[in-house]
Amino acid sequence: MKKKHKQRPAALVNRTRIRVRFSEVDSMNVVWHGEYVRYFEDGRQAFGREYGIDYSDFIKYGYVAPIVDLKVQYKRSLTFSEEAIIETRYIACDTAKLIFDYIIYRAEDMSVAATGSSEQVFLNKNGEMELNSPLFYKEWKEKWQVEQQHA
Repeated sequence: MKKKHKQRPAALVNRTRIRVRFSEVDSMNVVWHGEYVRYFEDGRQAFGREYGIDYSDFIKYGYVAPIVDLKVQYKRSLTFSEEAIIETRYIACDTAKLIFDYIIYRAEDMSVAATGSSEQVFLNKNGEMELNSPLFYKEWKEKWQVEQQHA
């Protein structure tokens, strides 16, 4: 019996497809474990394109958003040339951070290859962490009617 992946409620979700490239596999023809972190990044970028929040926006408004926590759980291997779907799930919270959950599916059968999460905080031009959400981020949440939750 397959164990169902427990999901936190997502305020917004993006799905994007990738094809595993030869440069991403190891000598056993499976995706090297570090590539899954890159797939999460691909998912965040696709999410940003769809929902209009991008790293260039952070910089434009005087902020950067480094990752301060990252988790990956490997479920099954992907191999060269397989298609995968990266599901990027924005988890709303009332603090000045970005939280994403990820599910990477093998496109052929929608089996889960990996899951994970990341948290990013906002740093201002002086490299100091922001305790309150920047105005542009608050406005973005309002635009997408993102409900605040405690995460």
